[in-house]
Amino acid sequence: MPTLPREQPEPSRLESHEVRRMAESFGADAQRYDRARPGYPDALVARIVAGSPGPEVLDVGCGTGIAARQFQAAGCAVLGVEPDERMAEFARAHGLEVEVATFEAWRPAGRTFDAVIAAQSWHWVDPVAGAVKAARALRPDGRLAIFGHVYEPPAEVAEPFAAAYRRVVPDSPFSGQPARRPLDMYRAGYAKFADAIRRNGRFDAPEQWRFDWERSYTRDQWLELLPTTGGLTRLPPDRTAEILDAVGAAIDSMGGCFTMLYTTLATTAVRAGTS
Repeated sequence: MPTLPREQPEPSRLESHEVRRMAESFGADAQRYDRARPGYPDALVARIVAGSPGPEVLDVGCGTGIAARQFQAAGCAVLGVEPDERMAEFARAHGLEVEVATFEAWRPAGRTFDAVIAAQSWHWVDPVAGAVKAARALRPDGRLAIFGHVYEPPAEVAEPFAAAYRRVVPDSPFSGQPARRPLDMYRAGYAKFADAIRRNGRFDAPEQWRFDWERSYTRDQWLELLPTTGGLTRLPPDRTAEILDAVGAAIDSMGGCFTMLYTTLATTAVRAGTS
């Protein structure tokens, strides 16, 4: 995510236990996470549904069910897999069946699906083991779809956030990151997902999809979302407040709102074979 601490950890900079702790931190305020995080383009959901052989969907790392509810609204029957019990409980309370496990450890028990989706979550899954598990969980001609957002707030918001983060959390591995990062960096990440799928040998050639859209944020709406991002979920309240104050002042200077440019990227492939 440009201007935000990356939620996809860099293995060379974060030890495995740190990665695990970060992944587990998003459930600290599941209600806020669900309220603040954006959904996914309707065109993306429709394309996945139209390109799958049936309506049964497995949602990997379903979180609070943001993507799952969109697929339910499109007529799908969705089962979620989520390692965080807090997120799973929120999703269940809002009508989603969820089994608590990492995807690697999850037991399909003979069940297969028409689509396996991963919305903003595949970077927490081992890409090789994940592709193997997805192939086993999919029916022939079933679709694996991995997708997520790239955020691009204007520099007037990005720079004050980066400066405040470096000041408040100087020892964080995120502090050395630039305020804005090119879209090509994220596209390269999705290309790596495609490489792992291609090497698996049980999928047709992966495709890369892109959806560009925008959304306006008020000061309060953006400050509601920021604490749900990876670099802030584990900070003490006083440090979070200092960063939010700096960002809020920046948005105030812009008239109290700004337009966010979103790109939603997807790597998707169809399960090959007849069995």
